[in-house]
Amino acid sequence: MSAVPQLAPHLTLAAGASEHRPLIITLFGLFVVATLVITVWAGRQTKDAADFYAGGRQFTGFQNGLAISGDYMSAASFLGIAGAIALFGYDGFLYSIGFLVAWLVALLLVAEPLRNSGRYTMGDVLAYRMRQRPVRTAAGTSTIVVSIFYLLAQMAGAGVLVSLLLGITSDGGKVAVVALVGLLMIVYVTVGGMKGTTWVQMVKAVLLIAGALLITFLVLLKFDFNISALLGQAAENSGQGSKFLEPGLKYGKDGLTKLDFISLGLALVLGTAGLPHILIRFYTVPTAKAARKSVNWAIGIIGAFYLMTIALGFGAAALLKRADILASNKAGNTAAPLLAQEIGGGAGSTGGAVLLAVISAVAFATILAVVAGLT
Repeated sequence: MSAVPQLAPHLTLAAGASEHRPLIITLFGLFVVATLVITVWAGRQTKDAADFYAGGRQFTGFQNGLAISGDYMSAASFLGIAGAIALFGYDGFLYSIGFLVAWLVALLLVAEPLRNSGRYTMGDVLAYRMRQRPVRTAAGTSTIVVSIFYLLAQMAGAGVLVSLLLGITSDGGKVAVVALVGLLMIVYVTVGGMKGTTWVQMVKAVLLIAGALLITFLVLLKFDFNISALLGQAAENSGQGSKFLEPGLKYGKDGLTKLDFISLGLALVLGTAGLPHILIRFYTVPTAKAARKSVNWAIGIIGAFYLMTIALGFGAAALLKRADILASNKAGNTAAPLLAQEIGGGAGSTGGAVLLAVISAVAFATILAVVAGLT
């Protein structure tokens, strides 16, 4: 499994934002209703096992590439990378590079051979060429372990996010929210199947790109589209000076951090290319050519998104106090929501509340799409 920074466990509304909670909850609720409608609509078109598990193999290369992007860019990735850049500058951006390179591995070594085999999973492919029982045991075990750990991270994130919007602070309340979100996820999957899941992933990808593009535009507008001024302000505000924009702030200080970086690179490149909920997406297209095309589209979409994380991360470093980011979450995972609130007008403002709601809805959409794909 790829070493993705996990979603913030202590996400809290900034002071004054609670005044606009009804607006935030309303906007968030509209998104949930909209995705449920899409899921029910797609579910009515599911007629057999091929429809439920592989979407009837009817999606185009572009549609599947958009869905892969939605599956690939999880909430942990979205919030975690922005936070890593906000706290560690250049070294934080190395996460983005690892994710993008992983797609070259998926394209060259996985996509076409997997699709040509005509099987559902990588375990089916290996079992076809080797001894069935040990291969299926290993494949089944690894798939379940990877999926469970990924699901735990996403479900915990969903519970925290909804608790944030509803203003729930008690541990018992948060546990109840996680359970309710889990039931909602089960509804999405059982009603919609792969068709519903795919459409939700496509909607999520569009929302995520649109949200990131909006925040990127507002951040650059704040600095008159002068990237040099943005980076300079981020370096100055970080307290690290020019070191913030150079390699070595997090990795490379000693032998242990160098080993950490090698481990991170291997996990990102090899782990991401083998995620089970990503691999199964290659079966939702009718031909191997469409599978290759979907990976090409995914590379472009994912690459564009991770380029925008530069503006999100360095924008947070430039416009927010490092102490405030760390106080909200030590890993910096709240940098993107805090930046959205700040760039919208600050805590207590209507603009800040609206942007916070939009980013929260986008984050929930990423969780929804990933959990649906995993399930």
